[in-house]
Amino acid sequence: MSPSIDIGMLPNVTSETNDSKIPIPGICEARAMNVHRSDSPQQKHGEVETEFLIVGAGPAGASLACFLTSYGLEGVMISAAPATANTPRAHITNMAALECLRDIGLDEQLRELSSKGHCMIHTRWCHSMAGEEYARIHSWGHAPRRKGDYEMASPCSPVDLPQTLLEPVLVRYAAQNGFNTRFNTALLSFEDNKDGLITATVHDEVSNIQYKIRTKYLFGADVGPPPLSIKPGQGLAINVLVKTDLSHLVDHRKGNLHWVMQPDKEHPEFGWQGIVRMVKPWNEWMFILFPNRDCDLSTEPSKEAYLQRVRDFIGDDTPAEIVDVSKWYINETVAEKYSKGNIFCMGDAVHRHPPMNGLGSNTCIQDAFNLAWKVAYVHKGHAPPSLLDTYSIERQPVGRSIITRANQAFRDHSTVWDALGTLPKEVEVRRKALSELQEATPEGRKRRLALQKAITQTSHEFHGLGVEMGQVYHGPGIYDADEPLPYERHGLAAEDDVLYYEPSTHPGCRLPHVWLNKAVPTEPVSTIDLAGHGAFTLFTGIGGDAWKVAGDKVSEELGVPINVHSIGFRQDWEDVYFDWERLRGVDEDGAILVRPDRVVGWRAQAVLTAKESSCESRLSQAMRAILGRNSDVSPATF
Repeated sequence: MSPSIDIGMLPNVTSETNDSKIPIPGICEARAMNVHRSDSPQQKHGEVETEFLIVGAGPAGASLACFLTSYGLEGVMISAAPATANTPRAHITNMAALECLRDIGLDEQLRELSSKGHCMIHTRWCHSMAGEEYARIHSWGHAPRRKGDYEMASPCSPVDLPQTLLEPVLVRYAAQNGFNTRFNTALLSFEDNKDGLITATVHDEVSNIQYKIRTKYLFGADVGPPPLSIKPGQGLAINVLVKTDLSHLVDHRKGNLHWVMQPDKEHPEFGWQGIVRMVKPWNEWMFILFPNRDCDLSTEPSKEAYLQRVRDFIGDDTPAEIVDVSKWYINETVAEKYSKGNIFCMGDAVHRHPPMNGLGSNTCIQDAFNLAWKVAYVHKGHAPPSLLDTYSIERQPVGRSIITRANQAFRDHSTVWDALGTLPKEVEVRRKALSELQEATPEGRKRRLALQKAITQTSHEFHGLGVEMGQVYHGPGIYDADEPLPYERHGLAAEDDVLYYEPSTHPGCRLPHVWLNKAVPTEPVSTIDLAGHGAFTLFTGIGGDAWKVAGDKVSEELGVPINVHSIGFRQDWEDVYFDWERLRGVDEDGAILVRPDRVVGWRAQAVLTAKESSCESRLSQAMRAILGRNSDVSPATF
């Protein structure tokens, strides 16, 4: 029997249909080096056996494979798709996701492939790309008042990286480092066996052969039927991928998102208004069309009809070629639970929402980063299986918050549409509303103020630094027993936690980024780069030598890597701007324990006694609590 976890979170799962044991033909084993590890996929009695099976090779599945390989783990990744993404789909890659990829050294490569900040300066509202503009807003860290917030939040910067460029890098890295990757291969069903293994039946679309994969862990990252918590959708959207050179228009229109609305004109029902989104500067664009409320959603406009709408949106005689047309629905869906036993779901399988705030693939990558270290630690015997439960405990609330935010961002645009007069059905009413914007009348003044307020409100979408970076975890994977008060935000973040991010070392928060250096200056190093890389990290300062001794002893005691760094005047690292002094939240001789996913797990205000045994005891207690090792059981027995 399949487990009671919402089976719909895995793609199109049905009952077992074929008990024959047919070996997998020609599974791809592209690797940088021909290295065999003990946990690599094997064949036994006609079945493929592996420790890890990932279903889906998109941002969630492929990034999980990458992160698992960083722990020396190998497995199999399958995808029903014939290849990596053939349309751009997700594109904004935020700093939180880039920090995860930075952990395995992929951030610079991806940055080189991406469109940088000069392509992302504005979001605009206009009559057409060549025509009049209604309004614009700075985006993605380019507002003069927000640039410092972004620079201080992370060593990374937001980039525009279409999924067509992201996925091949992830898949190649995973394949070269130990994950056998097979496209055109669909999961048909799976069975959670009593022997602790999961048997998955898959279908090779090329050979039309079914075969079984026996695995210890199953990860579902592909799109499947809706999970449990579903709110009414907000309609259909149509993606029209277009090759057209608009370089002659962008000098004074720099930006990667351009809302086009023409309330003074009649429009086809399938394309009431839309977004022109840059894919590659400045000759590839996605025209995202929104049908009006009366549109028959099953309608199939001709290519000529789509092309005419594209030309309307461009606004001049620039040649254009349609490359692809696809449809998608604006969902507000999140799973109530992400895992059961050794079956885990992530990505689109557990949270679906419109692309507002650019939270889609970014959240997928962070799901994977949270899960990978826990799977690796349990698999290697560093922690009991209970650690795996913290994945759903920590990430499900994040998933719920991001689908709520993205859908609210989409709803916020209705006030812009209303101010510009795009909502009435009758074109004459729309023309009157648009004309009213320039009138020296009380009605005109009211409409202009409404437009200003509506545009300003969209900053929650285009400068939502708080929702991107300010996620806080709670639960057994965080040890806050030594905290006198529960976590709460202060200052601007307390007033608006979507717009503003407040760095903090309170347990459950992301490790703050601070640039450090040496007494004799050299290349600056971020605290982000000192942490992670598969190990726990302990930060201390002047007077905290006892923590260094404790870190070594507890690491040996638990068999878990712990790196210790002292920050301060003439310590291991110099706090050159005094930013760590302002942010560390503990005394100079205190300690901050950071998990492998760079989340603060625990902190001690100070060394309360000179005895090293006291520091060792406190650190050991915190580590055991975070790992779920609250008993004295040896890790070898897990």
